[in-house]
Amino acid sequence: MTNPYIAIIVPTYNHEKFIGRCLRSLLNQTFARDKYEIIVVDDGSTDTTMAAIAAANQRNPHVRCISLSRNFGKEAALSAGLDHARGQAVVPMDVDLQDPPEVLGEMVAKWRAGYDTIYGVRRNRASDSLPKRLSADLYYKAHNLLSADKIPDHAGDFRLLDRRVVDVLRALPERNRFMKGLFAWSGFKQTSVEYDRAERTLGETKFKPWKLWTLAIDGITSSSTVPLRIWTYVGATIALMSFIYAFIIIAKVLVFGIAVP
Repeated sequence: MTNPYIAIIVPTYNHEKFIGRCLRSLLNQTFARDKYEIIVVDDGSTDTTMAAIAAANQRNPHVRCISLSRNFGKEAALSAGLDHARGQAVVPMDVDLQDPPEVLGEMVAKWRAGYDTIYGVRRNRASDSLPKRLSADLYYKAHNLLSADKIPDHAGDFRLLDRRVVDVLRALPERNRFMKGLFAWSGFKQTSVEYDRAERTLGETKFKPWKLWTLAIDGITSSSTVPLRIWTYVGATIALMSFIYAFIIIAKVLVFGIAVP
């Protein structure tokens, strides 16, 4: 453990403008003195992202790439990265550098201290718009109210995972995955690292409002059976009321006959 093998997973989709900057920033971190690999998962990009990754691999063979046949979404890209990561510690992070690579040193230190999962928590969401802050707060509260697997407030996919955690996640059979929920479900010894999320300086988020909405619905329904139970009770109540009303109509006809309209 004095010379850990660290794997960084970077999902990307049409990020030709800053994939190079992201890789340079990662390679300048202290973990680069250890054995490491950077796995860039190209999620079906249609620009020159793949060419930029190939050029980075020519300069540094520690940079590897997984190229998906089409755009499957970030959750699938993260799963592909976890399947191919060889590190004793694995760190998923965003390509836009809003998750600061400088925090990796603190994560590794806590990992060496015996923690299996070290998740990044934003100190504040000042860089987000008011609607996004409100919707994020509402989602975390709704998810944690309905699910037994609690997601820490303001924690995303940016985290360090021990090999044991990665092996458990890889063994799960889910196809339509909500990774934050699976990270919370996996358990193990966890702690947090606080950081300030930088404002986006290049490009724009690939998560539009409708995609965020569907991801939120997937997150709640895949992490809790409460919605299913609620609608089971609603359906049973409507069916019961229908049977009672039908019985009343039949009884009235049998007792009083058919009323003239």
